[in-house]
Amino acid sequence: MIDLESWLPLLVIIFTGFSILLVSLPSTYGADLRFRKKGSSIETRVQVVVLGDIGRSPRIQYHALSIAKNGGFVDLIGYSGSEVHPDIESDTRITVHNIAIKPAFLRTNSRWLFLLSAPFKVIFQALSLYYTLAYRTPPAKWLLVQIICFIRNTRLIIDWHNFGYSILGLKLGATHPLVRLSQLLERVFASKASAHLVVSNAMARVLRDDWGLEGPVLPLHDRPFPQFQPLDTTQRITFLARCPQTASYIDIIQSGRMKVLVSSTSWTPDEDFSLLLNALVSYSNLATSVQSKLPEVLAIITGKGPQKDAFLSQIQIMAEAGKLSKVHVRTAWLSAEDYAKLLASADLGVSLHTSSSGVDLPMKVVDMLGAGLPVVGWDKFEAWPELIHEGINGLGFQSSHGLCTALVDLFGDDKEQLRQLRKGAILEGRKRWDDEWDPVMGKLLELCK
Repeated sequence: MIDLESWLPLLVIIFTGFSILLVSLPSTYGADLRFRKKGSSIETRVQVVVLGDIGRSPRIQYHALSIAKNGGFVDLIGYSGSEVHPDIESDTRITVHNIAIKPAFLRTNSRWLFLLSAPFKVIFQALSLYYTLAYRTPPAKWLLVQIICFIRNTRLIIDWHNFGYSILGLKLGATHPLVRLSQLLERVFASKASAHLVVSNAMARVLRDDWGLEGPVLPLHDRPFPQFQPLDTTQRITFLARCPQTASYIDIIQSGRMKVLVSSTSWTPDEDFSLLLNALVSYSNLATSVQSKLPEVLAIITGKGPQKDAFLSQIQIMAEAGKLSKVHVRTAWLSAEDYAKLLASADLGVSLHTSSSGVDLPMKVVDMLGAGLPVVGWDKFEAWPELIHEGINGLGFQSSHGLCTALVDLFGDDKEQLRQLRKGAILEGRKRWDDEWDPVMGKLLELCK
C-alpha cells in the first residue's frame, strides 16, 4: 500500500521545481530594464501581483493607486471576483489583468483532495502567471508581489502581508511535511528579492534575524485610505437610516438603547467566530438578568468567505433557543463607500484575527481606526501592540469571556471609557497611507524624493 503523505513532499519538490523552471524561461523582458539609470526618461512601470482576489486585497490596490498618483504606470495582476476600488477603474495609468482562475476540480475543502491537487494547483498557477507576465503585459522595471515568486529580468519586491506557510498550517497543521516544505521554499526564494516590505516591525525582525535576509527589509504599516473618515452625528444618523442592515432599528439606535457593533471578516480559519458568538450569548444573558440596563446590540458582520454559512447556522440555532434575545446579528457585503460609512457610524469594532504567524496585522482594524471607530480585538500575538494601544484606542481580549467583559464595560452605564477610546481611534486614524508609503515605497521606486 502506498503511503501518499510520505511521497507528497517529493512530488511537491518536483512540481515546484518544474514550475520555477517554467517561469524562469526567457520572456519579453529585456535585460537592460534591470539597469535603468536614475533620472532616465524611461517611464516607471510596475507590475503589482497578488495571487488572490484583487477586490479583496486593499493593500495591493493602495500600492497601485499610489504608484499611479506619483507618475508611474501599473499593471495590476490578480484574480477577478469582487469589485476593485473605483479609482482604479477610472485611472488611465492602471491596467488590470486577470489571471485565469483554476478549474473547479482543483478547488476543494477536503484535506485529502487538497493534498492530491496541491502540486497541480502550483503548476496551473505558475503557467497562468507566466502567460500573463510574459505575453499580456508590457515589460516592467519593478515587480511587486504579496507572496514569494521568482521572475527573471526584473527587480522583485516582496510585500509580506503574512507568511504563506503559516496560512497553509491552518489547514494541514504546523508540523505537516508540506507546511515545512513551504516554509523552506519561502525562505530560499525570499533571498532572490531586491527588497522586502513588511506590515509590522515584528515581521521585519523575523526576516532579518530568523531568516537572515540581507536585502532591505522595510516596514510599511497599513494605513487607512482617504474614504475612511469619522462622521458627525447628522451624517451618522443619515447613513444608518438608509443602510438596509440598520434602517429598521434607527429609532432605538438614536435613543441609545441599542449599540452598533461591526466585525469585518474574510471568514477564514484564522478568525474564530465562536469567540464572538459565545460572547454575544453571554452578553444577552446578562442583559436579560442581572444587568437589565445594558443596551441591545446590533452586530453587523461584513465580508465573504468559506465559513460564513456555518456561522449563520450557529446563529440561527442560538436565536431559536432564545439565547440572543438582546442581540441582533446581520451580515452585509457593502460597496467600498458604504463600508467606510458603516465603520464611521458604528459604536465599536471587533477584530477576531488571531494571526497565523504572530507578526501580521489585520487591515480591517486599520480601516476602523481611520473611521474613528474604537476596536476590541484578539491580542495574543506579538504584533498587536503596534496597532492597538491598550486603553487608548482599543482593548484586547483572549477569550469569549474577555470579549463579553469588554462589551459590558464599554456599553454599560459608564460611557466615558468608550468616548476616550473613540478619541484615541480618531487620533491614530490621522496617520494616513500616503504618509507611510511615500518615504518608503515611493522612495524605493524613485517616484518620491
